[in-house]
Amino acid sequence: MFSDADCKAIWDTSIDSVNRYLGDEVDSGYWYGRANMQSGARTASRYGALDAFMPALLVLSGDVERAKRLQDSGLKMWRIHGIEPESLDYKTMTVTSANYHLRPEIIESAYYLYRTTGDTKYRLMGKEFFEDFVKYCRSESGYAALKDVRSKEKDDSMESFLFAETFKYYYLLFAPKSALGFDKITFNTEAHPLQIK
Repeated sequence: MFSDADCKAIWDTSIDSVNRYLGDEVDSGYWYGRANMQSGARTASRYGALDAFMPALLVLSGDVERAKRLQDSGLKMWRIHGIEPESLDYKTMTVTSANYHLRPEIIESAYYLYRTTGDTKYRLMGKEFFEDFVKYCRSESGYAALKDVRSKEKDDSMESFLFAETFKYYYLLFAPKSALGFDKITFNTEAHPLQIK
């Protein structure tokens, strides 16, 4: 985006290490585990809603095949209880943090994969995400986070990123290509569009 060779070199070094030391191919799919920030030691086989942006990031870096595999794993995480938990242990496929905060990351990744590959599989994923989201989170006055994805008990909480990010990525996933110049815009972490020059 910025044609900055130093940033690209830092990224290449970082993602090579992430793939080598945190990438984890297990029976349930391809995942990224957790590590101690100070030592780099592996700490957990945990993946969750906040990690689900990673396929989009991989797409932007050109690693589409790895992004596809990771998104497929995210879909498995979603399907365990019909909506994604905050985190799960991907080796045992058990929920480690059961709440759901209406996060956008898994939809964001479906959007980037769809726009890059043109594969309708990612729109179908998005349809499943949206239908489950409405089914379990719709309330009288908006949408509610879930205290527990297993019981679907609602929480009296609706973060502002639902409007700024989650709904934006749902819209863009199903909007015509002309709605936004995919090759002329990128998004910051809060889904604000930035023009690529």
